[in-house]
Amino acid sequence: MAITEVLSMFVVHVIETLGYFGVFIMMTLESACIPFPSEVIMPFAGFVVQEGQLSFLGIVVIGTLGNLVGSLIAYFVGLKGGRPILEKYGKYILITEDKLDLADDIFNKYGAAAVFVGRILPVIRTFISLPAGIARMDIKKFTLYTAVGCLPWTLILAYLGVILGQNWSVLTKYFHILDAVLVIAVVGLILYWCYKFKK
Repeated sequence: MAITEVLSMFVVHVIETLGYFGVFIMMTLESACIPFPSEVIMPFAGFVVQEGQLSFLGIVVIGTLGNLVGSLIAYFVGLKGGRPILEKYGKYILITEDKLDLADDIFNKYGAAAVFVGRILPVIRTFISLPAGIARMDIKKFTLYTAVGCLPWTLILAYLGVILGQNWSVLTKYFHILDAVLVIAVVGLILYWCYKFKK
């Protein structure tokens, strides 16, 4: 089986066993740069809501808190260890130099705004906290932007899981398309802002 399929099965098992705490743990790991897909975590949690075992508000709040805690862990890894420690040990949790370079480029180009917008971008949403820590971004601003940026993502994924019910897993087949649409939309928005700013 593909690694993503194995991870997905593990995520489902953890949430089935631990409920809210399972959602929190999985979303924390995902935002701490460990590749557990939120595209599986939150829709499955939404399906569990439909079955009456969890509440919708509960999974959205817990999922967002998990994202925030994981992002703070990654932030402090970047703050204390910097780029060298990530290059040395990142390979053990699938952090490649390419991913670090991409996150660095986005953060260096857009600064604090990248922390907010980056929460809906593929790859970037997982790794943007690292360059923010390395750059010593103000922790209060980082926490605010991260929480506000994570909330819509967790809410949408959870709601899709509720709507799709037992068919929640079909989402995983189409998220690469959604990722591409989001990237195009965000890039278009950034270009528009740049154009308006220059004018």
